[in-house]
Amino acid sequence: MEYDVYGVGNALVDIQAHVSDKVLEELGFAKGVMTLVDDDAQAQVLSRLDGVPVTRCAGGSAANTIMGIVDFGGKAAYAGKVADDEIGAFFLEDMRNLGVKIENEAAATGRSGSCCVLITDDAERTMLTSLGVSSSLSPADLQEEEIARSQYVYVEGYLFAGEPTRTTALKAIELAKKHDVKVAFTVSDPFLIQYHKDEFWKLIEGPVDLLFCNLEEARALTGKIDPVDCAHEIHQHAENVALTLGGDGSLLMHEGQAIPIEGVTVKAVDTTGAGDMYAAGVLYGITNGLSWKQAGHLASHAAARIVSQLGARMKEPFTQQDMQELLGRY
Repeated sequence: MEYDVYGVGNALVDIQAHVSDKVLEELGFAKGVMTLVDDDAQAQVLSRLDGVPVTRCAGGSAANTIMGIVDFGGKAAYAGKVADDEIGAFFLEDMRNLGVKIENEAAATGRSGSCCVLITDDAERTMLTSLGVSSSLSPADLQEEEIARSQYVYVEGYLFAGEPTRTTALKAIELAKKHDVKVAFTVSDPFLIQYHKDEFWKLIEGPVDLLFCNLEEARALTGKIDPVDCAHEIHQHAENVALTLGGDGSLLMHEGQAIPIEGVTVKAVDTTGAGDMYAAGVLYGITNGLSWKQAGHLASHAAARIVSQLGARMKEPFTQQDMQELLGRY
């Protein structure tokens, strides 16, 4: 296998900035949630940040996970759509410089997508997402030969919010199964379950080999409250489950067994991308010879690093020695 994971998702440039609650109120967006905005509204938000220190990196949920896998030392490829503009060029260069294989042609018209992440002093992040041409990702953008050379295909739930990305997600899953490649799927956001619950359950009961979700999403899927009950309910249908519980750690379900993973206590600075990095740790681990318990602990520690810093990319990636010392405990 050439790749550990082939990711399919939105191609967005994450732009992070610390702002006051007052600025957030003036902008008029709901705090702590993701809001879809058009290009013009995003331009107005960015103009409001003139003079404010910002960081940016290639992002989007699945892209964050793919880059995390490569940061651990894994091999990955990605399918995502950008425009032929400065932001799109930055996205491609950022991913390729890290070692991610991405071969999609840039769209000749339109604007590349971006996600403006506004972080307040309480570590809450308010995400304003302008999808741009990332929402035009089509089945023609998938590389079947690269999917066939992967251990897992990883699909983000956000793709189900519209067309043609929904069809593209389903096609990626179909191609994975055609070539006996495992499928990992992340629910992405509780709001998606309102509209796609039946479809998500069909995937969980069918082609999905590994489901990632947080507790709110698990409760919305199952109608249950207790985390263990939620995990067991999903595991009756999905071969493997990774249920994150915020500061309380996570719960992995594998071969009928519950594997509790304790949380890592850190001072929260920015929770952006914590779940994405958790998925990266699990996927890297299970495709590189770690036990599920080891993969879970690696994921938990990696997510803690993300929470303790600004941005969704690890400023100090794990060295091989770091991982050996960490995994030696488990």
